[in-house]
Amino acid sequence: MATKLCTSPKPPLLPAAPPCPLSFPSKSTTNSQLTKPFLLISTIPKAHRIPKIPLASFRNNNIPFPPESETGKCPVPLDQQPINEYKALSNSFPFSWASADLVEYSSRLFLTGAAFAVLVGLPVSWFGSVGPESDPVKRVMAGVSSGILVMTLLVVRMYLGWGYVGNRLLSATVEYEETGWYDGQMWVKTAEVLARDRLLGSFSVKPVLSRLKNTLVTLAISLFICVLIFLNTESSQKNGYITSDEAGGRAVPGVYNDESARTFEPDAFCGEPAIL
Repeated sequence: MATKLCTSPKPPLLPAAPPCPLSFPSKSTTNSQLTKPFLLISTIPKAHRIPKIPLASFRNNNIPFPPESETGKCPVPLDQQPINEYKALSNSFPFSWASADLVEYSSRLFLTGAAFAVLVGLPVSWFGSVGPESDPVKRVMAGVSSGILVMTLLVVRMYLGWGYVGNRLLSATVEYEETGWYDGQMWVKTAEVLARDRLLGSFSVKPVLSRLKNTLVTLAISLFICVLIFLNTESSQKNGYITSDEAGGRAVPGVYNDESARTFEPDAFCGEPAIL
């Protein structure tokens, strides 16, 4: 009798997976991945930098003001801020002469002194005294000295004004008045404002003060020379007059002498003893 073989059922066939194609990253994906670190670096906030002020702006009086966010709100009124005082002084008379070039400064100062000496000093010294024709050098020296004196006063006034503004620029604090009723206040400059003001004071105000000092020394020497000439002229005129005692018995025109009178008029001295 034939035996029946039992066979196990076949497992179901699974559908074959489609072949996986080789894929390469696209160009846009690669660029985005490569530039991502640089984008992260660029998003890091940069450190705060102090703006640089060129020196040419100070020479042309074009002084840039830092923004309010950097300096903070300044409580000092505009007309009392040192930088505005410097700009106002640079454009005012006669303080603007000192900041000009050397030729213009010297010519203006010389013309001012010469005009005063010719129009005021010389007429007063010539017509305001007795006998001006006897000593003209003395009168001319008086007129020249008056012109030098006026120039000296003008330079002193300019020096005081520039010195005041220079001290306020170089100082770390600013004294000001809010209402004009002498309620003095004080404001401490920020780092940016202090650096700007001291740069301006060192390169713009100090050279002007040095020029004014040299001018004062020159004017003082000139005035001293004029005074010496004036005194020598006066002493030489005094030495030109000879008294009767210095004449030694000689007859001097314009000077009375008893001995010469006895010689020419003996009757007038009749009965008087002779003077030995």
